Amino acid sequence: MTDNEEIINVIETLFQAGITKELSLLRDIHLNDPRFSSFSDLPPYDLKDYQNTIELEELKFVSISDYSYEIKNPKISVFGDTAVVALELIQKGMLVDTKAYTGEHMEISGRATFVLVKQPTWKIAHIHLSKI
Repeated sequence: MTDNEEIINVIETLFQAGITKELSLLRDIHLNDPRFSSFSDLPPYDLKDYQNTIELEELKFVSISDYSYEIKNPKISVFGDTAVVALELIQKGMLVDTKAYTGEHMEISGRATFVLVKQPTWKIAHIHLSKI
Protein backbone atom coordinates (compact mmCIF):
# COMPACT_ATOMS: atom_id res chain seq x y z
CA MET A 1 0.00 0.00 0.00
CA THR A 2 1.35 3.45 -0.91
CA ASP A 3 1.68 6.27 1.62
CA ASN A 4 -1.27 8.06 0.01
CA GLU A 5 -3.45 4.94 0.33
CA GLU A 6 -2.41 4.43 3.96
CA ILE A 7 -3.07 8.09 4.78
CA ILE A 8 -6.56 8.18 3.27
CA ASN A 9 -7.30 4.86 5.00
CA VAL A 10 -6.47 6.44 8.39
CA ILE A 11 -8.80 9.37 7.70
CA GLU A 12 -11.57 7.07 6.48
CA THR A 13 -11.15 4.97 9.63
CA LEU A 14 -11.99 8.09 11.66
CA PHE A 15 -15.30 8.62 9.88
CA GLN A 16 -16.08 4.90 9.52
CA ALA A 17 -16.12 4.76 13.34
CA GLY A 18 -19.29 6.86 13.11
CA ILE A 19 -20.90 4.19 10.97
CA THR A 20 -19.61 1.03 12.68
CA LYS A 21 -19.49 2.49 16.21
CA GLU A 22 -16.10 0.76 16.66
CA LEU A 23 -14.90 3.66 18.77
CA SER A 24 -11.78 1.89 20.05
CA LEU A 25 -10.24 2.47 16.60
CA LEU A 26 -10.13 6.21 17.33
CA ARG A 27 -7.32 5.70 19.84
CA ASP A 28 -5.31 3.74 17.26
CA ILE A 29 -5.34 6.40 14.54
CA HIS A 30 -4.64 9.53 16.62
CA LEU A 31 -1.15 10.40 17.87
CA ASN A 32 -1.27 9.96 21.65
CA ASP A 33 1.20 12.72 22.36
CA PRO A 34 1.11 16.18 24.02
CA ARG A 35 1.80 17.68 20.57
CA PHE A 36 -1.58 16.43 19.23
CA SER A 37 -4.23 19.12 18.66
CA SER A 38 -7.63 19.56 17.04
CA PHE A 39 -10.25 22.13 16.17
CA SER A 40 -13.82 20.98 15.46
CA ASP A 41 -16.81 22.19 13.50
CA LEU A 42 -18.97 21.44 16.56
CA PRO A 43 -18.78 23.11 19.99
CA PRO A 44 -16.69 23.52 22.00
CA TYR A 45 -14.56 25.41 19.48
CA ASP A 46 -11.36 25.68 21.57
CA LEU A 47 -8.11 23.89 20.74
CA LYS A 48 -8.31 20.35 22.11
CA ASP A 49 -5.72 17.82 23.18
CA TYR A 50 -5.65 14.07 22.48
CA GLN A 51 -7.89 12.97 25.36
CA ASN A 52 -10.55 15.65 24.84
CA THR A 53 -10.61 14.95 21.12
CA ILE A 54 -11.15 11.22 21.63
CA GLU A 55 -13.91 11.81 24.19
CA LEU A 56 -15.72 14.32 21.98
CA GLU A 57 -15.43 12.13 18.86
CA GLU A 58 -16.84 9.16 20.80
CA LEU A 59 -19.71 11.31 22.11
CA LYS A 60 -20.42 12.66 18.64
CA PHE A 61 -20.54 9.25 17.00
CA VAL A 62 -22.75 7.62 19.67
CA SER A 63 -25.15 10.58 19.43
CA ILE A 64 -25.65 10.25 15.65
CA SER A 65 -27.60 7.38 14.14
CA ASP A 66 -27.67 6.64 10.42
CA TYR A 67 -24.33 8.43 10.15
CA SER A 68 -22.77 8.75 6.71
CA TYR A 69 -19.96 10.80 5.23
CA GLU A 70 -18.51 11.70 1.88
CA ILE A 71 -14.94 12.80 1.26
CA LYS A 72 -14.53 15.00 -1.81
CA ASN A 73 -11.45 16.29 -3.60
CA PRO A 74 -8.77 15.07 -1.17
CA LYS A 75 -5.33 16.59 -1.70
CA ILE A 76 -2.55 14.63 0.00
CA SER A 77 0.91 16.17 0.29
CA VAL A 78 3.66 14.03 1.81
CA PHE A 79 6.83 15.65 3.17
CA GLY A 80 8.96 12.75 4.39
CA ASP A 81 7.35 11.46 7.59
CA THR A 82 4.72 14.24 7.64
CA ALA A 83 1.61 14.57 5.50
CA VAL A 84 -0.98 17.29 5.05
CA VAL A 85 -4.42 16.36 3.77
CA ALA A 86 -7.02 18.91 2.71
CA LEU A 87 -10.50 17.81 1.67
CA GLU A 88 -14.15 18.67 1.48
CA LEU A 89 -16.40 16.68 3.80
CA ILE A 90 -20.13 16.07 3.96
CA GLN A 91 -21.49 14.42 7.11
CA LYS A 92 -25.12 13.35 7.56
CA GLY A 93 -27.14 11.58 10.19
CA MET A 94 -29.80 11.79 12.84
CA LEU A 95 -28.85 13.56 16.08
CA VAL A 96 -30.52 11.48 18.77
CA ASP A 97 -31.65 12.76 22.16
CA THR A 98 -32.08 9.55 24.13
CA LYS A 99 -33.61 11.35 27.13
CA ALA A 100 -36.37 13.02 25.11
CA TYR A 101 -36.62 10.19 22.55
CA THR A 102 -36.34 12.69 19.71
CA GLY A 103 -34.08 13.11 16.74
CA GLU A 104 -33.07 15.84 14.36
CA HIS A 105 -31.63 15.32 10.88
CA MET A 106 -28.24 16.96 10.42
CA GLU A 107 -26.07 17.64 7.43
CA ILE A 108 -22.72 19.36 7.77
CA SER A 109 -20.89 20.53 4.67
CA GLY A 110 -17.38 21.44 5.58
CA ARG A 111 -13.71 21.47 4.93
CA ALA A 112 -11.07 19.52 6.78
CA THR A 113 -7.32 19.64 7.15
CA PHE A 114 -5.36 16.79 8.70
CA VAL A 115 -1.69 16.61 9.59
CA LEU A 116 -0.35 13.09 9.93
CA VAL A 117 3.03 11.80 11.08
CA LYS A 118 4.58 8.41 10.40
CA GLN A 119 5.66 6.82 13.71
CA PRO A 120 6.03 3.98 12.42
CA THR A 121 2.50 3.95 10.94
CA TRP A 122 0.56 7.06 9.91
CA LYS A 123 -1.19 8.77 12.84
CA ILE A 124 -3.31 11.91 12.93
CA ALA A 125 -1.37 14.66 14.74
CA HIS A 126 -3.76 17.57 14.03
CA ILE A 127 -7.33 17.98 12.78
CA HIS A 128 -9.09 21.15 11.74
CA LEU A 129 -12.76 20.81 10.73
CA SER A 130 -14.78 23.84 9.67
CA LYS A 131 -18.32 24.23 8.37
CA ILE A 132 -18.94 25.95 5.07
